[in-house]
Amino acid sequence: MSVHMPPERNRKYMEIVAHLESCFERHGDTPQGVDWPNAEDALLRHHIMLDLVRPAPSRRVTLLDFGCGLSHFYEYLRAQRVKRIDYVGLDVSKRFVAASRKKFPRNTYYCLDLLRNHGTLPVFDYVVMNGVFTEKVTLSYEEMLRYFTALVPRVFRHARVGLAFNVMSKHVEWERDDLFHLPYDELAAFLIRDVSRHFVIRNDYGLYEYTAYVYRERWPPRPPSPPSRRPRSRTSRSRAPKSSARARRTRRRSGGRRGG
Repeated sequence: MSVHMPPERNRKYMEIVAHLESCFERHGDTPQGVDWPNAEDALLRHHIMLDLVRPAPSRRVTLLDFGCGLSHFYEYLRAQRVKRIDYVGLDVSKRFVAASRKKFPRNTYYCLDLLRNHGTLPVFDYVVMNGVFTEKVTLSYEEMLRYFTALVPRVFRHARVGLAFNVMSKHVEWERDDLFHLPYDELAAFLIRDVSRHFVIRNDYGLYEYTAYVYRERWPPRPPSPPSRRPRSRTSRSRAPKSSARARRTRRRSGGRRGG
C-alpha cells in the first residue's frame, strides 16, 4: 500500500512512506502492517482487484501489483489457485521490496518512483493499485489530488489492457482527515480528459470506498456484425409457380402419371 509522489521540494510524500513503514515495524507481515484494519476486508479488496481481469484469461497474462507492499495480493492469487497470471510487484519503499523478495525470491520486483524514473518499467496486460490512493496522511486534499492526477496517467502507459485503483468514497457518514475521499464526478471528468473514456466505477462491495476499472478499449468488445442476407429477386420468386403450372399442363395433356 505504499505510494509514489511527484518530485516536490519539501518531499512531504515521504511522511506517507514513513507512516506505512512504521505500520510494518509495529505489526509485521499482517494486513495491519500495510495499514489495513482487518484481514477480512483486505481479502475482499484483493477479490475486487482481481475482477479487473475479465473474462478469466484463456492465455497467460502479465499483472503488475503497483504498490505491492508485502505481496499480500500475490498470496491471495496463490491461495485462490489463480492460473495464467504472471505476477510482478513494484513499490517505492526499499523495505517493502526487500521483504517481498525474501518471501518470494522467484518473483520479479521493481523498486522505483515511476514519476521520476519509468524508462526501465515494461508494459503489462493489467496493473492493480490497491490502497495507493486511499490514504493521504498529512497531505492536503489538493496535494493528494495533484499526486493522483500525475500518477494515474503515467501508470496507465504501462497497462496494455486495463488498470484498477481504489479511493475513499464521499458518500459516508463522516470523512477522516487522513484519507482521500474523491467525488465520483471529479474522478469521471479526470479519466475522460486524461486517461480513457472506458471505465467502470464499482461501489457494490460494502466498504467505504470504491474501485475504478479503466480499460483501453470498450467492454464488452463490440460484437461482430451479422452476415448480410441478399433478398431473392422477384424474377426468381416467380419462376417456380410458372414452372409448376407448365408441368401441370404437360401432365394433363399426357394423362398424368398413369399415362394414356
